[in-house]
Amino acid sequence: MISREVTITNSIGLHARPATFFIQKANSYKCSIWVEKDDRRVNAKSLLGVLSLGIAQGMTVTLIADGQDDEVALDGLVELIQTGFVE
Repeated sequence: MISREVTITNSIGLHARPATFFIQKANSYKCSIWVEKDDRRVNAKSLLGVLSLGIAQGMTVTLIADGQDDEVALDGLVELIQTGFVE
């Protein structure tokens, strides 16, 4: 199991469209992935779960992955976030 902290920099945070891109990317990996904010942890492959965190611009979240492609998954998701959710 590995984890990384990342700060959301795009102007609307992790809502609607960016969240959809994030979920699609997370679902492309075989490992289990979670997003953690404060004391809440949700499945990164669940749109409702991710949206329920209310992640806005400037917030820092922890991405956690566990499984055979966990390192690749976190690299890909961090890159997606850092590029402002541009596919």
